[in-house]
Amino acid sequence: MGSNMEAGSPDSEQPGIFARQPRADATVLRMLLGSQLRRLREAAGITPDQAGYEIRGSRSKISRMENGRVSFKDRDIADLLTLYGITNEDERQGTLELARRANAPGWWAKYSDIMPDWFEMYLGLEAAASVIRTFEIQFVQGLFQTEDYARAVTLLGHKAAPPAEIERRVSLRMRRQELLRSPAPPRVWSIMDEAALRRPVGGREVMRAQLKHLTEVGGLPFVTLQVVPFDHGGHAAASGTFAILRFGEPDLPDVVYVEQLTSALYLESRQDVDHYLEVMNRLSADALTPANSARFIEEILAEI
Repeated sequence: MGSNMEAGSPDSEQPGIFARQPRADATVLRMLLGSQLRRLREAAGITPDQAGYEIRGSRSKISRMENGRVSFKDRDIADLLTLYGITNEDERQGTLELARRANAPGWWAKYSDIMPDWFEMYLGLEAAASVIRTFEIQFVQGLFQTEDYARAVTLLGHKAAPPAEIERRVSLRMRRQELLRSPAPPRVWSIMDEAALRRPVGGREVMRAQLKHLTEVGGLPFVTLQVVPFDHGGHAAASGTFAILRFGEPDLPDVVYVEQLTSALYLESRQDVDHYLEVMNRLSADALTPANSARFIEEILAEI
């Protein structure tokens, strides 16, 4: 999803993409604003180092702003617009207002005490995506987990956490799933390794309920489930779990999310995204069809 927006002249009076996004999610607004700031900087012939110096920051700060990874300060935006030659007052005020809207906290803000910053970014992308494609090798996709299964997974990674914290983490996972009940849910295409279905997380009854829930979720019109069975041998995703998120706004690129133990990678370069898309497409071709995957899950369920 490359950009198709032409960079206008610095004093252009065109309303731009922002006038067409009256109800866009704050995460999308940050990404759109960041993309626009990059175009303005490049059109003005300003380097990231020069821009960083102008706002008393660094090249990396400009990179984070242009990638929509941070909130925006009015002073920084105003100084950058001046540096880039934006003198039209309506355009300046419109951009500043967009920055304020882009800073609006998401529903997950109340969980900030138990959530790392790098995952907070993913929640914003997930909430804004129009298509979510994932490959899971160890656990069932988070959007499809039952409460008991989510609790068992949470306990695996936070054995020393007090019960109240565990329940807040489970609550966060359940709150994420409201996305699937929204008026316009994203298209979710989840491919799972058989190992995620065979691993008895939480015990027999928890897994039975989880697999049954999967069969129900798989019947939703906007969900596609596929399973890569053991007897297909090795597969293309040797690196493990990852997600590809696509957005309805044509100015936004696809984003690849790769979670690590204590951090995550967010990849947006066309080369990286194309590589992961190729892997995802090969996984889809290697996996059972959605209909056969549903039968396969039913077979596992009958064995438990």
